[in-house]
Amino acid sequence: MPSLRWAAVVALAANLINATPTIAAEAVGRAVVIKTAVTGATGPLVVSAPVHRDERIRTSNTGLGQFVFRDGTKLAVGWGSSVVLDKYVFNDDNSVKKLTIRAAKGTFRWISGSSPSSAYQIVTPAGTIGVRGTAFDVHIAPNGKTAVVLLKGSARFCSGGGCRELKRRCDCVVATPSGAMSDVIKVNRSVVTTLGTSRALPFLTGNQQLSGGFDAIGGNCGLTAAIQQEHTARPERRNSPAPPSPGTPDPPSPPRGDKDDGNNGHGNDPGKHDPSNPGKSKGPGKK
Repeated sequence: MPSLRWAAVVALAANLINATPTIAAEAVGRAVVIKTAVTGATGPLVVSAPVHRDERIRTSNTGLGQFVFRDGTKLAVGWGSSVVLDKYVFNDDNSVKKLTIRAAKGTFRWISGSSPSSAYQIVTPAGTIGVRGTAFDVHIAPNGKTAVVLLKGSARFCSGGGCRELKRRCDCVVATPSGAMSDVIKVNRSVVTTLGTSRALPFLTGNQQLSGGFDAIGGNCGLTAAIQQEHTARPERRNSPAPPSPGTPDPPSPPRGDKDDGNNGHGNDPGKHDPSNPGKSKGPGKK
């Protein structure tokens, strides 16, 4: 009997343990814009849905998600992207001690909140972005090549190849996972070409539209105009005759008259006309 009672107690305890709800991960922010398909740890996200520490957020090839964190930090996740809210340590004064985002691929816009700049860190396959009260766009190609474009404030990008300081609006650096890193330049159409896809940096090229304060940061750095000019300002070509095919005989020349010898049809002998008196015949024996 005692053994039966003990077994019953163990079974009851197991049931109570299994019935205890799992403590949910800490909510660190919420979705404010969701377009097409954006998924989190538990499935599709909707507007006002919470996002949690350690949660991976993915967007479809046409998806867009805009998120606001507890300290006011904003993160836009463009199409074909994957990002993990890796570390989030919150203070009691509505600021964070540590907020780390791990961006795996795709396009992102970051706008810092009210926490100290040293609390923020964005990790990419090609290096780490240190935030200085900043707004910037990031694009990560499938091969890990990463471009960072500063929109406001300043930022520091560091990798195995050293560090680059982004200080002026539209400053850009491109780096690879192998440690290669470009100099800082103003972002231009060639940067999009370097990233290998016309879908790169869609918030700057105008291919994806942001809203709710995510869009009024630093302009588009001239990329929208550059893209439009490339597609609309190509000069028209005039139609020109096609070259003859190899082996095609030359067309016959038009008939040619007698060689002009200066006679003008007035009887001067060929080669013997008087240049001082053209067109007037000299009779036989007359000088």
